[in-house]
Amino acid sequence: LEVFRQSRPPIVLTDLKMAEMDGLALLRSIKSLDPETVVILITAYATIDTAIEATRAGAFDYLRKPFTTEELRTILQRACDYRARMSQQEASVADRAASMDFSTIVGASEPVKEMLRNAACAAQGGASVLLVGETGTGKEMLAKAIHANGLQARGPFIPVDCAALPEPLLESELFGHERGAFTGAVTLQRGLLELANGGTLLLDEVGELSLSTQVKLLRTLEERQIRRVGGHAFVGLDIRIMAATHQKLEEMVAARKFRDDLYYRLNVLAIRLPPLRERNGDIPLLADHFLHVCARRAKARVLGISSAALLVLEQYSWPGNVRELRNVVERAVSITGEEYISPLDLPEELLQKSGEMRAAFRQEKRRNVENFERQGIAELLTRTQGNVTEAARIAG
Repeated sequence: LEVFRQSRPPIVLTDLKMAEMDGLALLRSIKSLDPETVVILITAYATIDTAIEATRAGAFDYLRKPFTTEELRTILQRACDYRARMSQQEASVADRAASMDFSTIVGASEPVKEMLRNAACAAQGGASVLLVGETGTGKEMLAKAIHANGLQARGPFIPVDCAALPEPLLESELFGHERGAFTGAVTLQRGLLELANGGTLLLDEVGELSLSTQVKLLRTLEERQIRRVGGHAFVGLDIRIMAATHQKLEEMVAARKFRDDLYYRLNVLAIRLPPLRERNGDIPLLADHFLHVCARRAKARVLGISSAALLVLEQYSWPGNVRELRNVVERAVSITGEEYISPLDLPEELLQKSGEMRAAFRQEKRRNVENFERQGIAELLTRTQGNVTEAARIAG
């Protein structure tokens, strides 16, 4: 293990039975240091249980004693070929990730960087993506960015708000309908799933889907084809599904309000969008970005945000997240008559919350100072054995 820490070889060949640490323990330690290392176990006690345990721990293969030189050469050649393929894939992924453009997402905080790293990985393939975050965190914007940087970029991006459509209408919107399928269906209508062919369909607020629609959607995802309402022919699909929600779907699954099989189908790659209160330092960047966008659109001569107004924005908790911040900045741009937005251009509730926070801060500061002084005086009186005059002289 110490040799591995120093030299990090790409392939490790190790015995299973050893003193101090057996091969499985060594395998787990190596995988924790470098998950890409190929580890081959040598054993004279090969059993099905051993093979299963080794595979679960991440072993590439195992070699049964006694073995010939040719058997050893063969398994090592397979390991080398596997490492070469892995290196090529890593280089391809790295090149593609480097060329990705997520510039529509504004932010430099660590939570945002982590989110963008996950988004870059998600854009590489066609697996389903589940975007989880509070209302107003920008789930649809991130979904568009993943689509624009993914393999389906040339195809359409179709969002559907599952919460905005009533149940009968939602089924028709998703799957389409044939002429005469129901009263008012005077023409054939292609559904959103069909319109998204070759691209991406975003199911926004997917937790609002009824159980019956969930069943139909699951069947569509598994069979990759749909049948329009009132129709008999099947239409093949080549789409990527993304889903977004502010709800905790795992809790809905436990409460039997959301199908577990659909949840696992959608939750192949999960990306959490951090709320604005967790994005330290991003508020000035976002506010400045929104200011210039809104000022350009409104043809307003607003150059920036004053330090006082920015302080108010930074002290607010933003329950509505990025969407609420954008609305506040847009309102300020529209009502200010100055070149720089001042606190007077901000909504009253922000100023009130800011005032409450400052008052609470001053109170806490005063309490801490009093405690510090009281503790210092007590220590001085202890040193001077209760001599107040001497304690006062030392304290100045």
